Amino acid sequence: MKDLPRTITEAAALLRRRETTALELAEIALRAAHADRFNTWLLLSDERARAQARAADERLRAGDAPLLCGIPWACKDIIGTKGVATTAGSKILEGYVPPYSATVVERLDEHGAVMMGKTNLDEFAMGSSNENSAFGPVKNPWRVDRVPGGSSGGSAVAVAAGEALFALGTDTGGSIRQPAALTGVVGMKPTYGRVSRYGVVAFASSLDQVGPFTNSVEDCAIVCEALFGKDPSDATTMPLPKEDLRRELDRGVKSMRIGVPKEFFIEGMEKNVERAVRDALRELERQGAELVDVSLSLTDHGLAVYYLIQPAEASANLARYDGVRYGLRVDGPDLLETYRRTRGKGFGPEVKRRMILGTYALSAGYYDAYYVKAQKVRTLIKQEFDRVFEKVDAIVTPTSPTVAFKIGQKVNDPLSMYLNDIFTLPVNISGLPGVSLPCGLSEGLPIGLQVIANSYQEATMFRVAAAYERATKHHEMRPEVAA
Repeated sequence: MKDLPRTITEAAALLRRRETTALELAEIALRAAHADRFNTWLLLSDERARAQARAADERLRAGDAPLLCGIPWACKDIIGTKGVATTAGSKILEGYVPPYSATVVERLDEHGAVMMGKTNLDEFAMGSSNENSAFGPVKNPWRVDRVPGGSSGGSAVAVAAGEALFALGTDTGGSIRQPAALTGVVGMKPTYGRVSRYGVVAFASSLDQVGPFTNSVEDCAIVCEALFGKDPSDATTMPLPKEDLRRELDRGVKSMRIGVPKEFFIEGMEKNVERAVRDALRELERQGAELVDVSLSLTDHGLAVYYLIQPAEASANLARYDGVRYGLRVDGPDLLETYRRTRGKGFGPEVKRRMILGTYALSAGYYDAYYVKAQKVRTLIKQEFDRVFEKVDAIVTPTSPTVAFKIGQKVNDPLSMYLNDIFTLPVNISGLPGVSLPCGLSEGLPIGLQVIANSYQEATMFRVAAAYERATKHHEMRPEVAA
């Protein structure tokens, strides 16, 4: 076998028919990862991967292996991994090795999945293009002069380029769904509270969620089944019963009501993106869904709310990096100067920008005017979604208003960069689940379709996504990475 199979389900079937081994899959993935040309990986843990693969082969031979056993995967380098360096894409954490793994990593270990290494990301997950990593930008495998989207660009590219069969990312304002759209894979953000954040480097704690990148909706459901569940170490996780998410995939969308918010088809959206999304809506209608025009009139306020709450939480979370407890330390003549030198050298410009914005929003005299007001509008945005979900089963929108843009094109225009998340961040503000899946190409670059469901209704969301995916071939498109 030269390349990895396309999906987890195909690889799992090969493993069970003894037509390959976990060790062979790991070697193929490692070979592809070492040949990577997109700056996808910050670290490859070859020997750890081989040891996990050998253990997976033992379980497979015993006949009681879960579906993810022996499947090679990639981990965003903001998720803590015991004994494996974790940098969060920042110089300030360079050399830091966590003493324990995040709960999501432990759960995948329990399923026998094989972690290949850690993927590149925007520093502390702050970015929409993956150009803010302290270790250089990630390139899009569809066209190397384009961004892959951020902040989980490395994880998205690992799957899109065939270097792993799935990957984990984190989504604070769209950082899984947006890079999934720009690289042509499936990327999913769960309901807030579905997946443990324990052991994940905190960015904006009321918005962050861990989720998977895969090559199909079914694969996405498989990984979610392994990740979902209450974690005693994370008080924000909900004690919900285990769900068979794959059981819903075959039900189709007949008689379902799908909301189409007019505010998500905005002036300035690329014509090919709008055309592909409207074609996708017509396909769902052909399958028996009823399209319902709905209004999410507060969508325009989402950007302002997000860029007050998120920097405020980031400024508090990143206060812990002081040169004393983690990673980099630059000594000064006294403690305060040590703090200043360490943080001045360790943090990149985008992180500094957001910490300054967040500190300002939380400062005396401005807290009520900005932060408290943003939280009130956040409640109104959630209430508006609640009213819409009284009328519809799911909402379908574009994931991003554009396809992948050129590296460097928006670096000097932060507001233009932030607008890339305008269709994804209302989902984080409201704590809802959302998934992006491929729905076409524009001038050779992927377009993403976003399906949003009500809280804890991931099964409904996957049902809509699977119905569309099974009626089209867009998810089978792959970049010509060997070119």
